Amino acid sequence: MLLAVDTSTRYAGVALADEGRVVASRCWYSTVNHTAELMPAVIQTLQGRGLAPGDLQGIAVALGPGGFSALRVGMSVAKGLAVSAGKPLIGVETLDLEAYPHLASGLPVCAMVDAGRSEVASAHFGPDGRRTREDQIGPAEEVLECIKEPTLLCGEAIFNWFELIKERLGPLGVLVRPVPASRPWSLAALGWDKLTAGDTSDLATLQPNYLRMP
Repeated sequence: MLLAVDTSTRYAGVALADEGRVVASRCWYSTVNHTAELMPAVIQTLQGRGLAPGDLQGIAVALGPGGFSALRVGMSVAKGLAVSAGKPLIGVETLDLEAYPHLASGLPVCAMVDAGRSEVASAHFGPDGRRTREDQIGPAEEVLECIKEPTLLCGEAIFNWFELIKERLGPLGVLVRPVPASRPWSLAALGWDKLTAGDTSDLATLQPNYLRMP
């Protein structure tokens, strides 16, 4: 079993994967803070399957980009579980999680999450699923200017930029309304793939990808 922990945004989630198949998942919108809500969700998810941390084969954590405090909570919990249970830790970028369900569409994919200050963080993937440029943080208009061919746009930022994307891209923009609950599923699936491939992270050096320092 692999436990996935995602606190990249206000929508947080945990999931359990067994041999790459998600067998349990919880997702919620945090109106207080992740500190008070994450550990109870982890405990309930494990207990729902009759598991203890020592029964896990690994822990996957979303690295961001995302909010400073939120990511620190997720990273702290994931590292604490990995250390106490003696299990490997796997970090996965949040933009990879947003893009993952759509990479088999046959289209280029642009994944976006809000970065505050009227900006977005974005990652661009080709039809083969590989990044085509460096990830960037900037005004949504600048991200959209880079798109010159039919492209699938996904990610939580679509909530706030839906009308702008339709206006700027027209038929070039294939919009997928975000489903935040899918991100823990993607993390569990990608985390399992990395775990079985031996692509684990260093506990001492793994850090979140903050949008900005406070």
